[in-house]
Amino acid sequence: MQGNLTALLITSAIVLVVIAIGFIAGRDKSSRSSVEEWAVGGRRFGSLLVWLLVGADLYTAYTFLGLTSTAYQGGSIAFFAIPYSVLAFLISYFFLPKLWTVAKKHKLTTLADYARERFSSKFLSSLIAIVGVLMLIPYIDLQLSGIQDTLRVAGTGYINVKAVVILSFFLVALYTFFSGIKGPTYTAIIKDILVWAIMLFMVVSLPIMHFGSWGNMIDNVAKDAPQLLTIPTQGPKGIPWFITASFVSALALFMWAHAATGVFTAKSADSLRKNAIFLPLYNIVLILVIFLGFIAYQVLPQDTTDPRLALLTLIQYSYGGIGQGLAYATIALASLIPCSIMAIGASNLFANNIFRDLINPNVQGKTLTMVTRSMVFVVIGLALLFGLLFPQALVSLQLLGVSGMVQIFPAIVISLFWRNQSKESTIAGLVVGLVVTFTVHATGNSFGLYEGFWGLLSNLLVVVILNPIFAAKTKAATNGVKETLFSKGNPQTELKKNA
Repeated sequence: MQGNLTALLITSAIVLVVIAIGFIAGRDKSSRSSVEEWAVGGRRFGSLLVWLLVGADLYTAYTFLGLTSTAYQGGSIAFFAIPYSVLAFLISYFFLPKLWTVAKKHKLTTLADYARERFSSKFLSSLIAIVGVLMLIPYIDLQLSGIQDTLRVAGTGYINVKAVVILSFFLVALYTFFSGIKGPTYTAIIKDILVWAIMLFMVVSLPIMHFGSWGNMIDNVAKDAPQLLTIPTQGPKGIPWFITASFVSALALFMWAHAATGVFTAKSADSLRKNAIFLPLYNIVLILVIFLGFIAYQVLPQDTTDPRLALLTLIQYSYGGIGQGLAYATIALASLIPCSIMAIGASNLFANNIFRDLINPNVQGKTLTMVTRSMVFVVIGLALLFGLLFPQALVSLQLLGVSGMVQIFPAIVISLFWRNQSKESTIAGLVVGLVVTFTVHATGNSFGLYEGFWGLLSNLLVVVILNPIFAAKTKAATNGVKETLFSKGNPQTELKKNA
């Protein structure tokens, strides 16, 4: 596959400009003065910035490339992404403001920080941090995969793709180390503008170019490939899988370290409530992007098209150099910017909840800040190494990551509302949930349901069964976070004060 030099130059120019903006965003030394400043921007971001930041780290290149690939191969099963994200935002409306209030009052920057203070347990905090870091590295790898695929299509014949990918991610690690969360926040503005402009342009123009109109395109799909328009009733990914995948993915969405990082940057609880209302607007783009997979199925030769590259190949087939360059730049930025936010989340977990809680409890603030920032290079380096060595394992590991991350939902969300939830039952539930999830994944026996559903069900059962054993002890214990959550008049008073 020969690349397009014009497209490559436009893509490179846009990406380099955005990376430069990432460095400029951190020119103020205050952005790296503490972990709270570097990782969550001092909790000063308003509703619009939080909307752009959370949108940037949730709607990645993998979202666009993965959905079109899934639609190309499996048809309407790709639509599971729509109900799961809407359900996630609905649920988040009720718990994120409460979580944010606790995090601000007690200066918490990770979900593992919250678990440590809520349950007075460094062990639980470190366990959540280890799960979070291990599950996030394959997700970062997928961003690597996204830019690597983009460069393969745009630059083959002109550049060494692997060398440019490594250079790109090193530059992202460097500006993340330098600027902290401010870098990806301000570059996310450009990325999101491009996503809305370019993706909407593509979903309007491609059906007209190849079929004359959207109506003709749908008619062609219904006539020539009706299987794309229905969810299978049999097989491993039928309606039960669709329902449980949507449910589990919704619960897991804000358990990811990068999503929590975006949430904790907000300056008020009200910003998060507004985000829960307006973030589903991104689904307009997602719904239409899925149809691009249907277009690729009809337009591209199926015997020579790699499903993984369906969207990129469709772009190359349909547009000239300028159109290709703008589209490739959008996908490249949708790889690099989420990678930066994910690296911040993973680094923060490692430094605060593994290094500080387990290795060096007496670490000073400046040292902890430098360790947190430096871990960006380790996290991205590991992701690069793993991605280059095991590229075929990435998608399955990321899907397993969703099933793994949802296991911390009881420890984080349920504990916001259940005062007498014990740390012992929570730890046992988390461990059992992870074991069941990995067992189901290893054996392949999910009985037509999403594998994380079995883990979460086991997790909740263990918590409910064991909790009465420790209820008396838990009821007598208290700490600052419990007081904030459950003392009379809180957290409602705090929420109103901080809104």
